Amino acid sequence: MHARKIIFAVILAAAFVFVIQTVSVRALPSPVSGTEAVLTAKEVGVKLFPEKVFFRGQLAPTQARNTAGVHFADDFYAVAGLCDSSGYSTDVRQKFQGYLLTEVPLEIGGQSLKAGAYGFGFAGGQFVVMDIAANDLFHVAAAKDDDLKRPTPLQIAASPAKGTYRLYAGREYVELHRAQ
Repeated sequence: MHARKIIFAVILAAAFVFVIQTVSVRALPSPVSGTEAVLTAKEVGVKLFPEKVFFRGQLAPTQARNTAGVHFADDFYAVAGLCDSSGYSTDVRQKFQGYLLTEVPLEIGGQSLKAGAYGFGFAGGQFVVMDIAANDLFHVAAAKDDDLKRPTPLQIAASPAKGTYRLYAGREYVELHRAQ
């Protein structure tokens, strides 16, 4: 009789976990196909951004609460998130703050970026993009938004120009859009 109770409890617990996971996944908002949308940390951090990323020969833990993205009308994504760079050398740590994953080519501050995975950071008024070996691909000037009401460590917001988005780190930002 005791064994039956244990088996019943295990089956009940497994069913509970399955239901919770199913409800959690379905509860995430999903952008409608054919529309562009800014994605929040809740939408990106849980289902689109990895817990660790490969950069300069190491795995860097990511911060799900500091992720954001853009869902494009054709169901492609560009997502970004902050990383813990504490295990890196000082010269890498100074410019590697986050990771950018994009399925489409982007234009950032007038510079072209192919689809792929990249390290990035804001340093000294500049936004730097690096390949995964920490080689600088380009630097562009970062702007500062003193009117931003609630700066966060990382966010993406729609820009006044249609189809253009701002990638913010605090009040600093760069504008990006899908390259043609």
